[in-house]
Amino acid sequence: MSTTTLAVLVPVLPFLGAVAGLLLGRTAPGFVRPLAILPTLGAAVLAVFVAVRQGGGPPIETATELTPTGSVPIDLSLYLDGFAVLVAVLVGVVATCVQLYSTAYLRDDPRYPSYAALVSLFTSAMLVVVYSGDLMVLLVGWEVMGICSYFLVGHYWETEAARSASLKAFLVTKLGDVPFLIGLFALATDADSFQITKILGTVASGGLHHPTLIALLLLAGVAGKSAQFPLHTWLPDAMAGPTPVSALIHAATMVAAGIYFIARLLPVFEASRAALVVMAVMAAVTMIGSALAALAQDDIKRVLAYSTIGQLGYMTGALAVGDRAAAVFHLLSHGAFKALLFLGAGVIIHAAGTNSLAAMSRMDGLAKRIPDAFWTMTIALLALAAIPPFAGFFSKEAVLVAAEQTATGHSDTAPGAAGWLVLVAGVLTALLTAAYATRLWLMAFRGRGAAAPDHGKEPVAMTGVLWLLAIPTVGFGLAAGPLADWFGGRELTPTVATSVLGTGAALIGVVLTYGLWQRAAAKAAATAAVTARATSAPTPGTAPAGPAAGAPVPASVAAAESAALAAVESAAETPEVAEVTHEHPVVPAGPAPDPGRALLGPLHRHAADGFHLDAVYSRLFVRPVRAAATLVRFLDREVVDTYVRGAGAGPRLLGALVRRAQTGNVQSYLSALLAGAVVLAIATAVLANVNAGS
Repeated sequence: MSTTTLAVLVPVLPFLGAVAGLLLGRTAPGFVRPLAILPTLGAAVLAVFVAVRQGGGPPIETATELTPTGSVPIDLSLYLDGFAVLVAVLVGVVATCVQLYSTAYLRDDPRYPSYAALVSLFTSAMLVVVYSGDLMVLLVGWEVMGICSYFLVGHYWETEAARSASLKAFLVTKLGDVPFLIGLFALATDADSFQITKILGTVASGGLHHPTLIALLLLAGVAGKSAQFPLHTWLPDAMAGPTPVSALIHAATMVAAGIYFIARLLPVFEASRAALVVMAVMAAVTMIGSALAALAQDDIKRVLAYSTIGQLGYMTGALAVGDRAAAVFHLLSHGAFKALLFLGAGVIIHAAGTNSLAAMSRMDGLAKRIPDAFWTMTIALLALAAIPPFAGFFSKEAVLVAAEQTATGHSDTAPGAAGWLVLVAGVLTALLTAAYATRLWLMAFRGRGAAAPDHGKEPVAMTGVLWLLAIPTVGFGLAAGPLADWFGGRELTPTVATSVLGTGAALIGVVLTYGLWQRAAAKAAATAAVTARATSAPTPGTAPAGPAAGAPVPASVAAAESAALAAVESAAETPEVAEVTHEHPVVPAGPAPDPGRALLGPLHRHAADGFHLDAVYSRLFVRPVRAAATLVRFLDREVVDTYVRGAGAGPRLLGALVRRAQTGNVQSYLSALLAGAVVLAIATAVLANVNAGS
């Protein structure tokens, strides 16, 4: 079987699985799980075969005309280069892990059949985007992913959070898709084709007439799909969906699609140095802003969501300095450890009964209850913090090396300003990333208080997937050398300067966060002791329990108590989430040792609310649109409808008058006829006399 035939089967298999799952979900529920897992697993295996056969050599191309259009043709085409086949392997592996994990995670969910079918369709759409050599066919996969994300994020549609999150994700991404579509048509008009190879040939020959405009229009769509500033606000709210869906969206589909699109069409963006600077600014703001926001989140999934936004910012930064090998390398590395982080977070949520890190910090022994999640999450957080020798270290260093080369003038692909922006923002984000990764680990696994509930060992379908994903999380960075041919021959090895900068910043973040956590934990313990003494104080007339019972509270302890109580009041401790099926005891209220508050200081309140971007967008866009809609409704109901009602009232009035004359009395009719004849005769005579006199 040829390589192109195998490549065609890769997206077709999960699509057929989705169709079969939807058709048989109610009539034959026993086939739902095999139809969810086997086609996706088959697609992953075939994707590996395609990658091996492609071998990092010249791109494999094939095309057939889909339909004549009379102008720019649309073709069914494949374009398999080293980047495409590696990303397809990532999509297949992560989707298979998500399907396996979901069989246990959503085992009691009555809507599991439709969920599994949508995950398969989601996977198929992303594979179409990855393999397609024609932009219109790519657009089909692009939009199908948007529809699937709407339904999957809104899986728990009984809750207001899920309904609003799914609608927000759909609308914000569609807002970016409008200029994206215009940019695609403008690009195809200049190149006289939607085929990627012909477009790249046109760019190489200088045939693009408006490169900056086209690049910025396409960049708007990428910002929406890949959750980059300023269209990133939908992604944290999308955590209202099931946790396996979050893993799929964040690791291998949806948000990865925009980065992959730019990587595939990077020469189009390189044709405009202004567009590269805009991309660098977008990446820098996204990296730093999302890392600050992650430090202030209480929901464990929202921490990971902002983490995804920041890591996508690294990829965008690599593309802004013209290095798509570094961007795709980080995309692959990030896909492995981010899928592990989200699926591990699902195990934690199942065990703890809450998404709240503050609540987990008041549980003792959670790490011992879920040892598989503890160890694999630790590995994934080390990779996220870019600690060597984990995968995240090598891929992040590849981005920093690319930025350094551009900043120091060793690469003239992009402006030096873009290189400096990405380099400085990348190093600062490395410090912040290590800080919020350490904060998450300490608050989730080093809590103190009531014993964590024990529900026994988690299902093998969940824990086995975690260990499977831990393998590339540890070792993929070391595979950059053997896979150099698939990355266009690039040597993605760290340099001493960037390693010292990046790793040094990460270690500072770890040590600083740990020290602040210890101080916060000591204050919380002191506050708890004060509260315990206050609740056990003797009633009037009773002897004190000990010599210290009536001692005054030290000022430092009172201040600690006040700060801790304020932290508790403002912590967004979510109730037991819809995806948790165990019975969980209520976590006792109390102070939560959160180092993020000390790190951010007065910025914490703003960072926790995403720097109020939703409020800004509400004032700038939502309120004016609603006001305009109110005006249109008023004009429609009070002005247009008034004319319509008036047009109907006239004939109704005339009809009422005529109806009164229809009495059914023949004598009345004859009398009226005679009176009319007399009036006409008199009028005729008068007119005749007037005419004769004149």
